[in-house]
Amino acid sequence: MKTTCPWQLNVKDFRIMSGLRKRPHLKRPLWIIILVTFVIIFLITAYVSPLSSSTACYFFSSGDCTLYQSPSFPARELSDEETISQVVIKEILNTPPIQSADSKIAFLFLTPGTLPFELLWDKFFRGHEGRFSVYVHASREKPGHTSQYFIGRDIHSENCLLRSSYHMQVDWGKISMVDAERRLLAHALLDPDNLQFVLLSDSCVPLHNFDYVYNYLMHTNVSFIDCFVDLGPHGTGRYSERMMPEVEKAAFRKGSQWFSMKRQHAIIVMADSLYYTKFRLYCKPNFEGRNCYADEHYLPTFFNMIDPGGIANRSVTYVDWSEGKWHPRSFRAEDISFEFLKNLSSIDDGIHITSDPKRRVFYGPCLWNNVKRPCYLFARKFYPDTLNRLLINFSNYTAL
Repeated sequence: MKTTCPWQLNVKDFRIMSGLRKRPHLKRPLWIIILVTFVIIFLITAYVSPLSSSTACYFFSSGDCTLYQSPSFPARELSDEETISQVVIKEILNTPPIQSADSKIAFLFLTPGTLPFELLWDKFFRGHEGRFSVYVHASREKPGHTSQYFIGRDIHSENCLLRSSYHMQVDWGKISMVDAERRLLAHALLDPDNLQFVLLSDSCVPLHNFDYVYNYLMHTNVSFIDCFVDLGPHGTGRYSERMMPEVEKAAFRKGSQWFSMKRQHAIIVMADSLYYTKFRLYCKPNFEGRNCYADEHYLPTFFNMIDPGGIANRSVTYVDWSEGKWHPRSFRAEDISFEFLKNLSSIDDGIHITSDPKRRVFYGPCLWNNVKRPCYLFARKFYPDTLNRLLINFSNYTAL
């Protein structure tokens, strides 16, 4: 996930209990004056200072704390490459959003091969032509399509075209996963009407109807990129000091790879080579005795550094990590019912679980333009045998 967590800081009255004998004002104990001064300074600092830690947001935010953050550029002298990178990023962020009369959402499907839920997505897209685009990145085999909205929407790399093959090797946990995401974004950015970009897997299904999803994404100015602090071995424990000085340990973040991103942010991802290179070289499995997975850390860390106020610190794709395994829980046909799907679509509190020994769990309300709304537009991971039950229930569980 960002995370957004409310807080309320109440300034309690500090009453100094005086004795029976009155003392002159200037002769009060010095420690009381120092204590009161310290408390006042702390409260003013907590209220005024922007918070960059998503963990701190759980305790020190009166609303969506990410809205008040600003990029935390280092005080040290920057290298030429860093200076150039920050100039480009600032210019893109300061460029007014593109206005389009035909604004579309680009649905980016990252899949090994054929998409088992094409018929469900066909039902989701039907009647909304002109308001969406579809792009499919298949890493193992050429997909076979059953929906008109997916035919001819497969993307290729130059190497694949030379080999007359759709095979673009993508390995779980490696930088090739990020490469596939960037390739999808690059193709979708060629269409100027694509203003929102949603990354989905072959096991993803929609939890709401198209109009709801469209309005949810088009009428907010943040990107839904998951981002939180995990001080455990599967979070900060994956950090390599070789990322210094550009990526400091304090800025290192974790999050789900399944994002929804506005156009400005998609362009910034395409423009970045400096931070991407750091993750390509030093965030990979079995590097320095650590298993660092770039798809879980690159985007959360990158946006935490360059535009923390522009992300919601949460994903809009539901996944169940309650089993505590390397992979999330998968759902079978017997799990699917109207009540189950409706419950998923109604969840309005997000959750982050750390990997430290205490397995700390952080909850927070999902805010949409500072109003509490359902967290998730999509969900994963569903087995192909759930398709028929999903089709039967679709019109009911996606009703507004």
